[in-house]
Amino acid sequence: MHMPEHVVVVGAGLGGVRTIEQLRALGYDGRITLIGAEEHPPYDRPPLSKQILAGTWAPERVILKDKPALDALNVVHRLGAAATGLRGTTVELEDGSTVTGDAVVVATGVAARTIPGQPDAVWTLRTLDDATALRDALGGSRSLLVVGGGFIGAEVAHAARLRGLDVTVLEAAQTTCERALGPRIGPLTERLFTEAGVDLRCGSRITRFLDAHTVELADGSRLTADIVLVGIGATPDVSWLGLETDGVPCDRTGRVEGTPGVWAVGDVAAWWDDERGGRCRTEHWTTTVDQAAVVARDILDRELPPPAVPYVWSDQFGLKIQLVGRPDLADNILPLMGDGLDGGPVRGTVVAYFAGDRLVAVAAFGAPKYLPRLRGQVTAGAHRDTVLSLTQELIGGIVR
Repeated sequence: MHMPEHVVVVGAGLGGVRTIEQLRALGYDGRITLIGAEEHPPYDRPPLSKQILAGTWAPERVILKDKPALDALNVVHRLGAAATGLRGTTVELEDGSTVTGDAVVVATGVAARTIPGQPDAVWTLRTLDDATALRDALGGSRSLLVVGGGFIGAEVAHAARLRGLDVTVLEAAQTTCERALGPRIGPLTERLFTEAGVDLRCGSRITRFLDAHTVELADGSRLTADIVLVGIGATPDVSWLGLETDGVPCDRTGRVEGTPGVWAVGDVAAWWDDERGGRCRTEHWTTTVDQAAVVARDILDRELPPPAVPYVWSDQFGLKIQLVGRPDLADNILPLMGDGLDGGPVRGTVVAYFAGDRLVAVAAFGAPKYLPRLRGQVTAGAHRDTVLSLTQELIGGIVR
């Protein structure tokens, strides 16, 4: 394989930075150009809805690589220069200039999803500027209405409750965090909302915004708050590529379908997943890091690492929720530890997801010490009996 002389990375977030770091760690000494739409140097996003919003971190703490660090990696950085098109391996920028490489890595991430008719003054949370502005707004407000009861909605609601705001959360589904955890485990997170004093309303749909502070629901009722935030997921940033797909279609090594010399990583990328038998986007921090390692090695024609198992976490209402694996493949679940599913404390609850008798995922609620051993079982697709035996070993008791 021809070694590329110039690698162009489009997207100055986690995926772009980790790909560059991997290339250099593998000994690549060719040219690298990093293109980013924001003026900020590359930064980490998970703390935005956690430490930044809570005010416990200064914004500088989320920076992954400042400009001197990029210089030290011998990276030419074009920040504040959004990409507007891609022709072969030539990237077109909004200022009319172009950057051509032998290899291009698309790492442009996602944008916050909005609701039709959503006023511009209604909040979303995706960027560092969003987070710092929302943090300041929470400090001068009494009430918050969050549309969306997923991980981001929960984390924002938690930060607002810490500041003493009255918080209402609207979730269109029948339970919170259903997309991540499924309909049977999602109700565990409902209790976290309500026990923190959040007015949680599942099965509630907005019919329209009356203004930036007031919404009308399907039952005709209206809700008003000082701040209204929409947190209903994200859409991949693919319009600049001329795509209308849910992500950039890639093979299992991140190579973009039908486009030689182009790879995609992170939230924007829809990689082929052998376990699911199709392409999917996985909006997880750890998946992005794993994909960057694969792409860097594939660009340099090095041996690839073994396939990684998806992992995601959320810090909400004083509890760390961890999920490893693919719960959407499960057809049955089994509580391994704790009594959360029977109305006991949510903290300490660990649940296994099975496809038949094969372990496909584990969710842990405030039980991080058990997850490393169970994570290995998910990777191995362990049999139910093996999982139960390990659980007994871990807790020294008998699982029901």
